[in-house]
Amino acid sequence: MNRVRARRYDNEPKLNLKKVFATIIAIIVLIMVIVSVIKLLTKKDSKVTEMIIPTRYFTVYESGKYGVIDGTGKNIIQSIYDESIIIPNSSKPVFICVYDVNEENGSYKTKILNETGKEILKQYNNVTPLENSDNNNIWYEDNILRFEKDGKYGLIDFSGKEIVPAEYTNIYALSGVQKSIVIEKDNLKGIVNSSLGMIVVEANYNDIETLNSDNSDNGYIVNKDGKYGVLSGTGKEILACNYNEIENVSGNNMYVVKDDSGLKIIDNSLNIVKDGGFDRVYEINGDYITIGSNGLKGVISKDGTELIPVQYQDLKFAYEDYFIVENNNLYGVIKTDNNIVINYQYLSMSFIPSCNFYTAENTDGTSTDIISRKLEVKLSNVIISELNTNDGYMRIREDGQYKYYNFNFEEKKNTEVLKNRTLFLVNKDGKYGYVNQNGDLIVNYIYDDGKEQNEFGYCVVKKDGKWGVLGKDGTVILKPSVNLDNNIYIDFIEKYHLYEDKDLNLYVK
Repeated sequence: MNRVRARRYDNEPKLNLKKVFATIIAIIVLIMVIVSVIKLLTKKDSKVTEMIIPTRYFTVYESGKYGVIDGTGKNIIQSIYDESIIIPNSSKPVFICVYDVNEENGSYKTKILNETGKEILKQYNNVTPLENSDNNNIWYEDNILRFEKDGKYGLIDFSGKEIVPAEYTNIYALSGVQKSIVIEKDNLKGIVNSSLGMIVVEANYNDIETLNSDNSDNGYIVNKDGKYGVLSGTGKEILACNYNEIENVSGNNMYVVKDDSGLKIIDNSLNIVKDGGFDRVYEINGDYITIGSNGLKGVISKDGTELIPVQYQDLKFAYEDYFIVENNNLYGVIKTDNNIVINYQYLSMSFIPSCNFYTAENTDGTSTDIISRKLEVKLSNVIISELNTNDGYMRIREDGQYKYYNFNFEEKKNTEVLKNRTLFLVNKDGKYGYVNQNGDLIVNYIYDDGKEQNEFGYCVVKKDGKWGVLGKDGTVILKPSVNLDNNIYIDFIEKYHLYEDKDLNLYVK
């Protein structure tokens, strides 16, 4: 019996422990994968993106002296200088320090420091920036510097490379035009294009000015012995110096000139487009020419046909065949067939090509309508606080709240449009705080006002009429203690705030 049982047992399949263990492990792994997937689908990602701080430099003023900080608030140049330190390009560590100023004769010395405080460009004397301005802004040319040698001037780039030798009696920026530098020798003028790093117009002319009233660098009006001509932005002659005057208006290879017979519009082949019937040309956009007579404006075609009668107080090209016009002190939009497409009902209007919409100021003088290219009022009675064409969004105040929209007029959260930020402004019951990317409350609703986090990680907050600043993690850097009632623009870098005159681009404590 025992032997039989033994044989029967030996013939039965034996339990394979390795396979059992492998099956159990496989089941456990599968359960873990399922749980992980469920967590990913149901749980918020708690990861917070680390903020990338751009490299920028700013002049600061404290205790009666000037220095330099970077975007984190770190002292780059100690505040020990009596004169303001000039930073021609905020992203480049080239700092121009002025010293030994003699108020009586106007003399001074300069030295150039880098981000370590080391003096650079020492082989050049009296290195200075080139200041420029238009009707709204003041700036420095951001890639070129002037130096002096033996009473003459030359140009170098920020690395110290010589662009033109010191052989000119004067060098200055062409007013309102970036990258166009006037060189003067023997009472004659030329142009250096600082983007190209070369002379594009030799110093052969009595005077040079910009071709277009928008101060673009696509051409120059030159004067030679009392007669005027036109050069391209690269210095090529377009119109010889044969004219008594040339207006700073051009477009579609057409120019406004005045000779002994009067004012006329010609093309670059010297064909007459329009002769007489106007006393001024304001714009040339494609085949449309905005002309004026006795203070009123209208539009003609390239062949001289009247399209819009010369009867409007103001008239500005928008796009295609649409024009913004002023009639009886109110603005609207008409087409070249004289059909009114937006009634005369606004105090002012503009079409913004980069945004592809109109902004129209309402008669209350405090709010704006935003109108699409298709002439639909998309946002009504709002206040525009920011138009960011780089990232394609606008920040507006609507119904007492700040809101964000893209240029398709879709409302967005600030977490969607503000890139590379760690904190976002929120409002609750009239008080302000900050959340992170996940919507978690980081700074409680305790402030009367606040600004969105700036690109350097600082959040500006207001309480009891005073301003302070928080760090990128919400910690208090400066308790609200600064009165900025005189400031139009309010911004902080660490404990330094923007000076009330924003054109100086100066931060103070």
